[in-house]
Amino acid sequence: MTAPYERATGAESGPGGTTAPGPVPLSGPTAPPAHTGPRAVPLPAELADAARALFGDRLDLAEAYADLLATDGVVRGLIGPREAPRIWERHLLNCAAVAELIPTGASVVDVGSGAGLPGLVLAVARPDLAVTLVEPLARRTAFLSEAVAALGLEDTVTVLRARAEDAIPDAGRDALPSPADIVTARAVAPLDRLAGWCLPLAAIGGRVLALKGASAADEVVQHRDVIDRFGGGTPVVRCCGVELIEPPTTVVEIVRERDVVPARAGSSRKAARSGRRSKSEGRPGRGRSRRD
Repeated sequence: MTAPYERATGAESGPGGTTAPGPVPLSGPTAPPAHTGPRAVPLPAELADAARALFGDRLDLAEAYADLLATDGVVRGLIGPREAPRIWERHLLNCAAVAELIPTGASVVDVGSGAGLPGLVLAVARPDLAVTLVEPLARRTAFLSEAVAALGLEDTVTVLRARAEDAIPDAGRDALPSPADIVTARAVAPLDRLAGWCLPLAAIGGRVLALKGASAADEVVQHRDVIDRFGGGTPVVRCCGVELIEPPTTVVEIVRERDVVPARAGSSRKAARSGRRSKSEGRPGRGRSRRD
């Protein structure tokens, strides 16, 4: 896998490899014309340095996305009205900080993308990434498609209306063309269910990056066995944006170590329950490792 990305601040990046320098310069499709009027959600002065470090010369694009979230995103029910004034602190910077864990040129699949958090934020900050936003609800994919077009990101971002279970490569009509280097998810589900949805979308050696809150360490302890049954390695809790944003973004990182055939009958939640029962009853979980 290629080297992890590093912020311009030179802070320590993700695990292994040589880091790439600073924010990636603007490339690919031309960004929308410079904004001249007042912003729907102005960037707070106290967050300006962090925003410049995380978005580099694509900060104008991030501001345009913030406007979309605070206007259409609120009207369509994708962002709560109380969240609009806090979009920069709670959403954009929180998501952008995760870029330091993602290698240069990686393919990224964002599961349950919703309003584009974190997938669209990462696409704005990192034009070197190939991002697929996976979202099952039509009203959300409509917003995502319009946002991608408005921001001029059509060359690097794909919107896929599908459930994560149906997006598994080779699974059918809605399947991804190939496994991803990185699979992200934010505020989607508990870690055991995320493992069942996200690990099958990652390449062997690829990683799931689950954005979590204060419960991250407890979830890792509680669901470690289920993650193993879905082919994941030992989960690691990482903090992104240290000394840049407060609080830092908490991420649970899981490497996909084994190719496990997902249970196609029933949901990942049922598979997770089966895995928990097997620990006490001595029966195998719903997933099984391929032995080729």
